[in-house]
Amino acid sequence: MLTHAGCLLACLRDDFDHIPFPAHWDLPGGGAEPGETPVDCALRELQEEFGLRLSPDRLQGRVFAAWNDPGRQSWMFHGELCPEEIAAIRFGDEGQEWRMMPVQQFIAHPRAVPHFRQRVRMILAEAGADI
Repeated sequence: MLTHAGCLLACLRDDFDHIPFPAHWDLPGGGAEPGETPVDCALRELQEEFGLRLSPDRLQGRVFAAWNDPGRQSWMFHGELCPEEIAAIRFGDEGQEWRMMPVQQFIAHPRAVPHFRQRVRMILAEAGADI
């Protein structure tokens, strides 16, 4: 979850029946490759999906139970983007579009990935953010 000025970086997933949550608003991310740490995975996915390179110290992570398998762990990271980084975004080949979406809009959006709506609300509340 990357934020700036009350908005977060979101992408509209492809509308394919074979993927979870087709045509839903999603956050950057994906599955780890063998031997990859959670933060390395998050940074690689961010580069692949949006062309952004951040240093690991820019992200704070939190562990959740995986949405589709409560016995597994899932990480979610939060960091801040600056206007220059937002201007430098180069959208990859996954998804239909991207935008800096107001956090409140994402949390309330009926086509935002449900478990991410809950996690965004929780992480920002824990950080003392005004949501």
